[in-house]
Amino acid sequence: MNIFYKFSNSPETPHKIEIPLQIQPPEELTQDPITLGDHMRRRRLELGLYQKDVAIQIGVTSSTIWNWENGWSSIALGYMPKIINFLGYNPLPHPEGLMERLAWYRQVKGLTLEQLGAEMGRNPEQLSDWLSGRHKPCRRNRGEVERFLDDRFEKMVSTSRANV
Repeated sequence: MNIFYKFSNSPETPHKIEIPLQIQPPEELTQDPITLGDHMRRRRLELGLYQKDVAIQIGVTSSTIWNWENGWSSIALGYMPKIINFLGYNPLPHPEGLMERLAWYRQVKGLTLEQLGAEMGRNPEQLSDWLSGRHKPCRRNRGEVERFLDDRFEKMVSTSRANV
């Protein structure tokens, strides 16, 4: 607790008055973050950084950070790995369904459909159809996607444990 001192100017009471001053933490640090921008603002304030400092780390402008923190623009997929690295954790909820897990993996890694297709050995249009729900993968393809994700998640978990 800080103390605010007010010195009396009165000749009858030439003493110092102590007034306890309780500084309230910013609202962003007391409420649970909801959006990705909320997570970013909270982490930035915890670290005592300015938006321009975070912008340099992520590779965007400080106005972009402001827009993300205030919900004025959405975060481009390619910046997700740097944002997760800045936060020190992944705020995106881990989904259960197969295609939801694949979409989550793509988002966390910041991959375009072309990059994901190259990593999986799949046609990006086929992946787009699966992820959009226009088509469902057959049983053989579902098994291949499951093995792909299982391998990647195992590596991601072991990497995150090694970094702790």
